[in-house]
Amino acid sequence: MFAIIGILVVFGAVVGGYLMEKGHILVLLQPAELVIIAGAAAGTVLVANPTHILMEILAGLKGVFGNSKFSKARYSEVLQMMFQVFNAARRGGWAAVEGDIEEPAKSKIFTAYPATLADHHMLAFICDSLRTAAIGAVEPFDLDQMMELDMDAHHHAAAEPVAALSTMADSLPGLGIVAAVLGVVITMGALGGPPEEIGHKVAAALVGTFLGILLCYGLVGPLAARMSKQADEEKSCHHVLRVSITSFVKGTPPIVAVEMARRAVPPHVRPTFKEVEDACRAKRAEPAAAPATA
Repeated sequence: MFAIIGILVVFGAVVGGYLMEKGHILVLLQPAELVIIAGAAAGTVLVANPTHILMEILAGLKGVFGNSKFSKARYSEVLQMMFQVFNAARRGGWAAVEGDIEEPAKSKIFTAYPATLADHHMLAFICDSLRTAAIGAVEPFDLDQMMELDMDAHHHAAAEPVAALSTMADSLPGLGIVAAVLGVVITMGALGGPPEEIGHKVAAALVGTFLGILLCYGLVGPLAARMSKQADEEKSCHHVLRVSITSFVKGTPPIVAVEMARRAVPPHVRPTFKEVEDACRAKRAEPAAAPATA
């Protein structure tokens, strides 16, 4: 939502200021210049990137115009979920959560958190890490290193579409100059004609440079920056999971492991100690209530 508002503010301010100076808005409407710039920019992206990165760019742009997935409520749910997993493993050993880890889609724990179940990267990170811990032949330090390698590999993959979009943004001013030069060539061919026609062609050429710079710094560049922040948000969530799993594997009680993970949550979306504690107490009471109703 804020991305859409920001784009409207950028273009509204530019066009509004232009109109305040008694400019004619129709002069800025140069479809040919836009075709040259946008088409050439899209072509450079197609040349420079494989198919999977192109698909990730589209998926990233779709996410830019929505709300962040990693809100305070989402972090609270993740911490509750990890507490349930740790509590079950603490009571019944790793065998008690083996089915949850192997088939999360059928797990009573994971299916209670559809947002996590739908996030394939996060779910794989959790299950693969817990599966490795359940083997019992891996030291906590080595498991922590494995998770760090996984995070680095995933973050590198998430940065590739950002880099591609940033490269496209950097090319736009140059492509605007290309469009402007072509406009000058057309203008030179019209010398000797009516002054109004020459003036119109010069204006069209200058609009090419204007569009290239505006699209670079007012649209594509900010979109790439927002996609980069989305990748950082996902890495922060994985880091929280890493802290919780490492702490539990070291022998820390589930509630303490969750508290250590809570401290790793970014401050602006961090749930309070009481919020997490109350939620974990409620989850702890659920397994005890189940046998009574059976």
